[in-house]
Amino acid sequence: MDLHGWNSRYSSAVQPGNLDATPSRLVIETAKQLPPGKALDLACGTGRNALWLAAHGWKATAVDGAPAAIEILQHRAAAQGVTVDARVADLEKGDYSIKPSAWDLIVISYYLQRNLFASAKQGAVPGGIVLAIVHITEPGEEPTYKRLRPGELRCFFDGWEILHHYEGKSRDSAHQRAVAEIVARRPVGISSKTVVS
Repeated sequence: MDLHGWNSRYSSAVQPGNLDATPSRLVIETAKQLPPGKALDLACGTGRNALWLAAHGWKATAVDGAPAAIEILQHRAAAQGVTVDARVADLEKGDYSIKPSAWDLIVISYYLQRNLFASAKQGAVPGGIVLAIVHITEPGEEPTYKRLRPGELRCFFDGWEILHHYEGKSRDSAHQRAVAEIVARRPVGISSKTVVS
């Protein structure tokens, strides 16, 4: 689905509460092991992960290209009494620049944009975490621009400490397709210029 399609989907929700608001299990498991800091949720949708992070002491920024999704996120944040810096930006067009060495946790959940991994890695502070969940192909399928081959996600994090890697059935009930999950820590002694490879 393209960005226009996603925006229409969010706009046409009869009740925004019908849209999934449950945070990803991997985000919860990972964040609970870290001291709260600055978190960036890319392609955040209606903010299920950013809202959970903000409610648990993180200074959360959430970015999505669908204005309707960001509007729902802002309403949810107000209703929950949490603060999320929510921004509308088309990531594929490069409308949002990830500040280098600025984020303790960067989340890319159920979104694939291959060239975003380099920017996310550069954006993590030394010792910071990049968490990604992407759909992968199943037997007999060819990769697409929105699905990686099994084993491919890990290749984007060569030289990083892999804290978690999983491939198989999604652990989030809203997603039925096979996924790859990774939680990777940026090495402390590597400059941001080295990270972008």
